[in-house]
Amino acid sequence: MSENSGERIQKIIARAGICSRRKAEILIEEGRVTVNGNRVTEPGTRADISRDVVKVDGEVIHPLKKKVYILLYKPLGVVTTKSDEKNRPTVMDLLGSEEKRGLFPVGRLDINSEGLLLITNDGEFANHMMSPASHVDKTYLIRVRGVPDERTISRLENGIMLDGVKTRKAKVRMVGHSLNSWLEVELIEGKKNQLRRMFKKVGHPVVKLKRVRIGNLNAEGLGPGRYRRLSAGEVEALLTPPAKSEVVGQKKKPGGKQNR
Repeated sequence: MSENSGERIQKIIARAGICSRRKAEILIEEGRVTVNGNRVTEPGTRADISRDVVKVDGEVIHPLKKKVYILLYKPLGVVTTKSDEKNRPTVMDLLGSEEKRGLFPVGRLDINSEGLLLITNDGEFANHMMSPASHVDKTYLIRVRGVPDERTISRLENGIMLDGVKTRKAKVRMVGHSLNSWLEVELIEGKKNQLRRMFKKVGHPVVKLKRVRIGNLNAEGLGPGRYRRLSAGEVEALLTPPAKSEVVGQKKKPGGKQNR
């Protein structure tokens, strides 16, 4: 192990398909990673997987042989984890025993929500998909109590303060209403229970929430509990930076120029 050669430990773990780079940093800080028998607690530590023995929770990790990318429609009542201490059904239970080996869910979708979820063994891909800096938009169809007025929708679009931090800009569009309302919301970040907390804060609690699109992917052909593998072209499209005009929260100035 060398501080000046090799790759950062969290990157090695992510490349091996154990988890995302962000999650790998947490594993390191929790003291669950060793290199050549020595416990590592600093994410900046480097190692060479070709000659160093890297373990996570006592298990030796190996370079990833084949990358897998799955799009799954998560049903209600299923948790977005690899395993659950309360023995609740997880998204991994929906995959075949051989197919799910080495895979993990990308990001989160709470137990009371349904819709599209990515599952992979590619930690670098997962890190890209979860980073707001990648500008991969997610679209949700949400039913809320009451009918938000234009001022409320504007507040949601321009950002709501949650835990002292303002949420990033979003696109919010009313798609139907009576006593309750259906809205389409597009955003590029995904803090824990973010949409439920945002709408509760403006006085319109969420009754139902579906994630209907991730980047260029939609739910066509997928019902609750169903999944399919992504094509190479679909993966490439997700990894390709969007044009400025497609970035959520950016509006064109007169003459076609973008706000910065």
